[in-house]
Amino acid sequence: MVHLHSYSWLILVFLIIPALGWSAPDAPLVAMTTPDPAESAPPTEAIPPPIKPALPTPPNCPRPSRAQIMAMIPAVANHYGVEEALIRAVITAESNFNAHAVSPAGAVGLMQLMPPTANDYGVSSVDKLFDPLTNLRTGTRHLKRLLNKYKNDYGRAIMAYNAGEGVVDRTNSQVTYRETLNYTEAVISNYQRQGGTAPTQTALTQVQTLREVKNPKQARRLLKKYLDLSLLSLNVEPTLNTRYLNPALHDADPTGKPMFELNARD
Repeated sequence: MVHLHSYSWLILVFLIIPALGWSAPDAPLVAMTTPDPAESAPPTEAIPPPIKPALPTPPNCPRPSRAQIMAMIPAVANHYGVEEALIRAVITAESNFNAHAVSPAGAVGLMQLMPPTANDYGVSSVDKLFDPLTNLRTGTRHLKRLLNKYKNDYGRAIMAYNAGEGVVDRTNSQVTYRETLNYTEAVISNYQRQGGTAPTQTALTQVQTLREVKNPKQARRLLKKYLDLSLLSLNVEPTLNTRYLNPALHDADPTGKPMFELNARD
């Protein structure tokens, strides 16, 4: 038999403790925050600018004189079948007989050969291009190949030597780069003064013609100056139904109608 008075002290404890205001210690509060994506994202590394290749360094030795280079030209010209006058004219325009010349683009030596071009002729060492005889032979071989490709058209061959044959081919020889036009004119003029005998006057005339069309801004200014823009204010009116406005479905014949008519606005 269970006596109630034996549990009375337990009942008393449960009644007294709340009255004394006892409570379990507060649990620490944890702040629930959403992480900032900018803070959680890994730092972005700055992309370094592309490294510009170093230009070839000329050798630390005396340059050959103009007279020494001139003495090399006849044998090379005779070996590859290129006029001496043309070789001298190209060298004058390219480096002015400076065998240690290096252009901002990386062209090297007497005939200002780019290393990839020289590599096509078996010269894989850039340092060898500073040797005047190696450069002279390689440049003359390249010039001879261009003359053969363009059937001894000196104007096109000289343009291709400067701008690249790809540019000459893509533009159908209508190269309008100012540098190339100046270069072609300088080489041909020097070639003529050197006693060159190939017909080159037509090439000079072409250069002058290309100079007149080389600047598209000038062409736009002329149009703006001389073209009456009001003439372009026209109404475009279809003359056929919608189906036949498709060119693929429109049969052109002497009795057919035009697809559109242009009428001046009132």
